[in-house]
Amino acid sequence: MSAELDARGPQPFEDFVVLLAELYPLVHEHLSLERVTEFGLLFRWAGAAASAQPVVLMAHYDVVPVDESDAWTYPPFEGRVEDGWVYGRGALDDKGPLAIVLEAVENLLAAGFTPPRDVYLSFGGNEETYGAAAEQIATTLQGRGIVPWLVLDEGGAVVDAPLPFALGDAAMVGVGEKGVLTLRLTARGDGGHASAPPKITAVGRIARAIDRLDPWTFPAHSPKAITRMLAQFADRASGAPQLLLRTLATFPWLTARAFAAMGGEPAALVRTTVAATMQQGGTAANVLPSQASATLNLRIALGETVAGTVRRVKRRIADPLVEVTVVESSEPSPESPTDNDQFALIVDAVNASYPNASTVPYVMMAATDSRHFHRFSPAVYRFAPLEMTNAQRASIHGVDERVEIASLERGELFHRALLQRLQ
Repeated sequence: MSAELDARGPQPFEDFVVLLAELYPLVHEHLSLERVTEFGLLFRWAGAAASAQPVVLMAHYDVVPVDESDAWTYPPFEGRVEDGWVYGRGALDDKGPLAIVLEAVENLLAAGFTPPRDVYLSFGGNEETYGAAAEQIATTLQGRGIVPWLVLDEGGAVVDAPLPFALGDAAMVGVGEKGVLTLRLTARGDGGHASAPPKITAVGRIARAIDRLDPWTFPAHSPKAITRMLAQFADRASGAPQLLLRTLATFPWLTARAFAAMGGEPAALVRTTVAATMQQGGTAANVLPSQASATLNLRIALGETVAGTVRRVKRRIADPLVEVTVVESSEPSPESPTDNDQFALIVDAVNASYPNASTVPYVMMAATDSRHFHRFSPAVYRFAPLEMTNAQRASIHGVDERVEIASLERGELFHRALLQRLQ
């Protein structure tokens, strides 16, 4: 758990690296391994054509902590295999996806396969705490003049009925991801006894600022990826659902309004979101704090910027006595194309592993390590080739995270097919 590194130390991460060498001997025999920072693992599989642009397959091996009060069916760090499922923190995010990459490479090596171009395996150990290892790996490759032909990281999954009016299995491939911005709001006020409060306290000023940042703070607009997604769903639908999907695909402004009105995930696809996640202030129940603060987490829509987002937050708060500080930020990605050989390769691999699923582009709302590559690599995609129900998706960072063994097998087939179909 990278978030608890100070308390637990780096030894569990080193133990994991040692375990990988035991589990995947051919990978460690035939691929070179470079340690980039303390927590970055960069494997290089030399291809037949050294001059060709390489493929980068990404994953991370750190996980988020577990609330000890949560009622897990099995101990969260045991890795219990039960009734065809693997239970444990990281089963989906992201040790499961990491394992199927290594399984595919190990199996191809056993079969004597050599890829036509170099393949890099980029594994980070601190994705859940910003991803400094992946950032340095990307910087290292860029510094060597290496521009990946394809970058594939975690992200979407194979899901059933991804929208209420879109039926059937869909392999949701993230062609872009929203930016991330953490802001701290700070206000000062007169301290003193709580029996005689002023008109507005430091806590009240922060509360008012948060209240002004409602869901409609940022305008809604539909990225091209959403239009393409709706058009593909329309092709598979019939009757009234098909008409609705085609209408939304034809009029992006209508899609933006409709999705924003729906709230939740649909709204997050078309606008920048803002959520207050932490508040601080006060030392006792009867003491007015002289300072209060709150932390905001924003996910910036494609086409917008960190600077523009900060300006809009300040305008909406409209209080010069509330200080707005940028704690951490990364810009939203550009959209990777879907009419190129790279996306076609992903579609072929999906067809080999999930023949009943259509491959659909969408916008990733969470941040991934791949965001460190999109500044210099034009084809970055986010897809974990695992089947996930709504309950499984909810278990990511939640309780009873689990993955079906049959899904892991299909995920390994996806990566094997992807590498075998490389040109």
